[in-house]
Amino acid sequence: MGILKSILRVATWWNGSTLNTQLWSWRKGVKVGEDEEGNVYYQTRDGKRRWVMFNGEAEASRVNPNWHGWLHHTFKDAPTERPFEHKTWEKPHQHNLTGSPQAYAPAGSLRRAAPVERSDYEAWAPE
Repeated sequence: MGILKSILRVATWWNGSTLNTQLWSWRKGVKVGEDEEGNVYYQTRDGKRRWVMFNGEAEASRVNPNWHGWLHHTFKDAPTERPFEHKTWEKPHQHNLTGSPQAYAPAGSLRRAAPVERSDYEAWAPE
């Protein structure tokens, strides 16, 4: 399993960071912090470039709003340096579930175990 993982690190970027990205991060980057999903955030020593190394699948919706604002230079300070105050009505961050079994399916969806019968719709049929 170790050899396969090493080959995937060299050849693919969607399973996490590539070997080149890790080397570049080690040489040029400064670790700024880590989020609850295990994603690690870096910036260059001069602070001009910022990036994330995903823990697992590279999916942008896995970056929570606090880190997203820092990555895009909306906030100067990282969430590790200056934590954000959340409102009581805010829900916790959830990544995009589209295409997964946990994705939203309305009551009449065929993806549900027992779709609800609809009485407000009649399919058209040619006469």
